[in-house]
Amino acid sequence: MSDTPPFTGLTDLAARDVGGAVVWANDEFFGEKEALIRPEPPTFSPHTFGHKGQIVDGWETRRRRPGGPGVDGTEHDSTIVRLGLPGVIRGVTVDTAFFIGNYPPYATVEAASVPGFPTPAQLLAAEWTEIVPTSALSGDSEHHFAVESTRRFTHVRLAMIPDGGIARFRVYGEAVPDPRFLDAGGVDLAALTNGARIVAASNMFFSAPENLIKPAESRVMGEGWETARRRDDAGDWIEVRLAAQGVPAVIEIDTANYKGNAPDHIVLLGADQPGHDAGSDWFEVIGQTRMLPDYRHRFRLETARPVTHLRLEVRPDGGVARLRVFGSLTDAGLAAVRARWTDHA
Repeated sequence: MSDTPPFTGLTDLAARDVGGAVVWANDEFFGEKEALIRPEPPTFSPHTFGHKGQIVDGWETRRRRPGGPGVDGTEHDSTIVRLGLPGVIRGVTVDTAFFIGNYPPYATVEAASVPGFPTPAQLLAAEWTEIVPTSALSGDSEHHFAVESTRRFTHVRLAMIPDGGIARFRVYGEAVPDPRFLDAGGVDLAALTNGARIVAASNMFFSAPENLIKPAESRVMGEGWETARRRDDAGDWIEVRLAAQGVPAVIEIDTANYKGNAPDHIVLLGADQPGHDAGSDWFEVIGQTRMLPDYRHRFRLETARPVTHLRLEVRPDGGVARLRVFGSLTDAGLAAVRARWTDHA
């Protein structure tokens, strides 16, 4: 266990802002289960009491008593999280921030792959695989655990032994989309939901590059990708590995909420390099184009060639809320998605 293992740089598959949800807990008396997957860091305000006690920013259960309320016959408390992005889990973080006299001494994590729209009862009856064995926790600390399994999972179950409070739960990994939906045509090739990922960025001073391809709309400036102010003649850029090889038809570059700090202009480049994390032989997809602040720019590509990567260059700097790349997979791209699905089944 290290302070910042490499897997923490991957996507949090369980985060609320990518569609994650906490669907069940046997108890949440002091702190609601939904707090576990809030994307923002936990906070604490001392001496803020509600009718159940100190208000906490995390999931906290009552003290277990034999036969008491909240005790369901097990020897520990647990909760089930539906991953917003089903995929391969590379590591998890259990954060007990601000829980000092009330943290659980141990935790364990299991995962399951359940198709469709299962109810909590169906999930409880599902077949679960242990991905983090029972491990010791300490108070007010982040605990990182690597995961060795290469299976695709849809849900995780976090158990704290026997009770207490956990502030945040992160599930880092790589999305593995269902190829049946990518075969339908008209998909967003750059969507995090469909397996796209950010592979490089020149600057990430104000906000994370991954925001650029997250689902849903950007609500505030902090939910896009924004660079620091440049004082030279160069520009900033970000590279996206698409879900698989595809042919783009419509591209959206949205500067929503960036009013005094949108780029002056952009250039969009493409590369076709299956199996690589970054392109090198770039060609122009959209030539130099002036950007407007707080505006969704849409481009219809009359002629397009297959791409696996896109590089958005912003000049000289600024913020972009979302990049959408609507198109279709090539036969080779679809075959790659199907192979990945099979490899992680």
